[in-house]
Amino acid sequence: MERSSMLDHFAEELRLTRAAHGMSQAALAEALSYSGALVAKVETCERRPSLDFARRCDTVFTTDGRFERIQRRISRETVVPWARDWTAVEAEARAFRWFEPLYVPGLLQTEEYARAILVGAGLFGVDEIEQQVATRIERQVVLTRDRPPLLTAVIDEYVLRRQVGQPEVMCQQLQHLVKLGTTLPRVRIQVVPLSAGAYPGLDGPFVIATSPTGEDVVYLEGQRHGQVVDRTDYLREVVEVWESIRGETLSQQQSIELIGEVAEAWI
Repeated sequence: MERSSMLDHFAEELRLTRAAHGMSQAALAEALSYSGALVAKVETCERRPSLDFARRCDTVFTTDGRFERIQRRISRETVVPWARDWTAVEAEARAFRWFEPLYVPGLLQTEEYARAILVGAGLFGVDEIEQQVATRIERQVVLTRDRPPLLTAVIDEYVLRRQVGQPEVMCQQLQHLVKLGTTLPRVRIQVVPLSAGAYPGLDGPFVIATSPTGEDVVYLEGQRHGQVVDRTDYLREVVEVWESIRGETLSQQQSIELIGEVAEAWI
């Protein structure tokens, strides 16, 4: 994978700022509460700094958010290119209507579940997998920001029963869904039960995102590409499919109870 130019920029800024403060890598590591080995790897671009690492750098060096800003630009660069437009939409949307018949939606995934999906795909190297997992988890901050979007996620019951990773990964993922669905008031999770049989959602996943100004766009993700669509006629058709799918779901409470029951079955 081509190295990020912003990763180089972060590493250079860290080296120069540390030197300007007369700090060794070991001293900086102690101040940041990170290992010296990690600081060394960030400075040589062997490791991508986390958002927490960047924020701690800003605190130690009193750099007024400079390292956080660079880190966020690294995140944008390490998103696979075709997803960049969607990432911008996702970061600003005020609402999502998200249907997923195959996987837990990305914004609701645990780190272990996300990693198991990428490993199972067999398409990425270890470094690429770790970068994509980190980026995916960082995107989830939208759910806990000051004014989080309203996320209505509908998943097929088969998502709960398809083994991704080890059984404990599934158990933790489903427990995570229960936690999100019961503690975040703007996250609604509903399940289409297996008893629904054939229904419109079997044609594939999609996300309808509503912008701050009220316009909708649809995101369709394929094997190696994604597409953001804003055509009026297509939007209308997808909204109709969404309404049909919602008609097949269990209630929020019934869904959370089912997810909890299946979580216990994975133990």
